[in-house]
Amino acid sequence: MPGVELFGAEERKEVNDVMETGMLFRYNHDQQRNGIWKAKEFEAEVKKITGAKYAHAVSSGSTAVTAALAAAGIGAGDEVIVPPFTFIATIEAVLFIGALPVFAEIDETLCLSAEGIRKVITPKTKGICLVHMCGGMADMDGINKLVKEHNLILVEDAGQAFAASYKGTATGLFGKAGSFSFDYFKIATAGEGGVLITNDEQTYLNATYYSDHGHNHEGNNRGMEQHPILGINYRISELHAAVGLAQTRKVPAIKEANLRNKKILTDILSKNSNISFATLADPAGDSGTFLNLLLPDTESAKLVVAEFNKAGVGGFNYWFTNMYHFINQWDHLKEMKTTSKLVVELLGAPQDYKNLSLPKSQEVVGRLISFGVRCTWTEEEVKQLAENISNCVSKALTNVTV
Repeated sequence: MPGVELFGAEERKEVNDVMETGMLFRYNHDQQRNGIWKAKEFEAEVKKITGAKYAHAVSSGSTAVTAALAAAGIGAGDEVIVPPFTFIATIEAVLFIGALPVFAEIDETLCLSAEGIRKVITPKTKGICLVHMCGGMADMDGINKLVKEHNLILVEDAGQAFAASYKGTATGLFGKAGSFSFDYFKIATAGEGGVLITNDEQTYLNATYYSDHGHNHEGNNRGMEQHPILGINYRISELHAAVGLAQTRKVPAIKEANLRNKKILTDILSKNSNISFATLADPAGDSGTFLNLLLPDTESAKLVVAEFNKAGVGGFNYWFTNMYHFINQWDHLKEMKTTSKLVVELLGAPQDYKNLSLPKSQEVVGRLISFGVRCTWTEEEVKQLAENISNCVSKALTNVTV
């Protein structure tokens, strides 16, 4: 959790600015706020890091990806290609705007692959909700080619990949819109918050309308603003934006420390023949937030996880059995357990979610163990962690034929 590792005076200062004015609402009330506009400043910092023309802060990463999909024109009945490895919020966003998820294979980048996408494209496919997982990025050259070839709408969920890039372009800027999460567990946190980015003005305007009941935010009388479209409330508060602002300013330094620590880990662990690493489509664009290990096979990974637990090695995720991040555990999706009927239940799912065949995804996630990289580790702590990881892997796989 790099952001909250550095939580302190800077965040308190920004929050106190808001508290002194008493203006927690992000819009209007110009006189009362005394020039304090934390959401606008937060958005400006995100634009600075990503190079985006437009950024819009909202209440969470989940609402950011939902607003991105809606602002890009995806809605009821549209088939959208999604990955089986992501935080479940991505799939929920597609479902709750009325679209129909179509699952495709990931590869060793931990993201949707061009090959996987191509296999599930049909004449009904409207778009792709691409997720950049575990601090890295998808292989965008092949995916962009498919997007153009089939005239698809690309929306990026880069919730775990803020400050990552591919060949010089920030994650989130390859399609119509992209989104980031600023929850408690990300490289920078707002407590709860998210940001949508885009280089397309109309998509940006759509997002600002959609996330605030359709308000166009023109003039100084909120009660008299026009409503170009219907919308809902995804607004971020000035308090959350204040925290996000202070945190985002720290991201360049956090990323530098992450990458330094990750390199030490990688250099040491590379000497263990049982350990390989997830593929970075562009190593120069790594955000450094995760060390993603690939073991020889699923059984080997399970043995290593057991050895980590036995040895007291923490700070890792074995996503294959994680309840929220991999499709194997999404029984509520497979059985469509809802409190109110969704569009997918009326129109019918485009796939049998209970009986999906995703062998590549099963193989990759089965082998994957991810460690969160901390920016506050000392060099001694990093080397000790690497030694502990390597020792556990060697001990777990001794006499195991792989």
